[in-house]
Amino acid sequence: MPLIEALRPHQWVKNLLVFAPLVFARKLIDPAACLHAASAFVAFCAVASGIYLLNDLSDIDADKLHPEKKLRPLPSGRLSAGTAKVTLVLLWIGGLALAFLGANWFHWPLGVYLVINIFYSLKLKQVVLLDTMCIALGFLLRIYSGAVAIGEEASPWLVLCTFFVALLLAFGKRRHELHLLGEGSLEHRKSLAEYSLPYLDQLIAPLGALTVMTYAMYTVSERTVTEVTDKLIFTVPFVVYGIFRYLYLVHMRAEGGNPTRLLLKDPPMFINIVLWLGVSVWAVYTGAAVPQ
Repeated sequence: MPLIEALRPHQWVKNLLVFAPLVFARKLIDPAACLHAASAFVAFCAVASGIYLLNDLSDIDADKLHPEKKLRPLPSGRLSAGTAKVTLVLLWIGGLALAFLGANWFHWPLGVYLVINIFYSLKLKQVVLLDTMCIALGFLLRIYSGAVAIGEEASPWLVLCTFFVALLLAFGKRRHELHLLGEGSLEHRKSLAEYSLPYLDQLIAPLGALTVMTYAMYTVSERTVTEVTDKLIFTVPFVVYGIFRYLYLVHMRAEGGNPTRLLLKDPPMFINIVLWLGVSVWAVYTGAAVPQ
């Protein structure tokens, strides 16, 4: 169905980040906290799908020139602009209503996410660097929304790690677009004219290192060790492998255009994510916090 396809349900996997505070705060077995986190997840899915529709509406002419995006429902003509506009308004109203009715007022990070992405869709995606910063901020707001929904404070190290990995994925996506479109990149997205493959490579490499470093610092930080567990350090090798695998796919296979599908459809990456999640849950729920 064109409308369902335009909502990009496969992208909802990004919104699973709202459950990260739930897992790492040891509230995965708390029914009330799970319900609040689930409400935040559904609200983010609704608002994000509305943003995808707005983004496709604003990019409809440029997407017709893209070898892959021209097949999407709006640029291909399988979905009318009128239907998309009505649907995005309903999704935003529903998502924000759920957020306002939810516990602990998690509507503020969702509202900020909506405002940032409206500006992104209409203007900021054409501004070099700000385009990727907006994407990264969206991931941060998912973490904050999940934390606020369950009444917890997000770890600064976890927030930094999320920010760096989001930037890594965003720049990897820009690199793929630049590589795929070549001289036609300017016709698709103005900001691509301000990027170059060497410049993006210089940004991607340190972001991979910063992601690993901040995650490692999170696992051994005083707050994590004293309030959660001292065993999360065992998950660091999975993060290191995940970053190395992603860099391999970006540089050696010229992939990265759709990070979500890349993470789910590359077997080694998918297995690594499952193992990381399994070891993380084991560490958090069987490991003992070390008293101060």
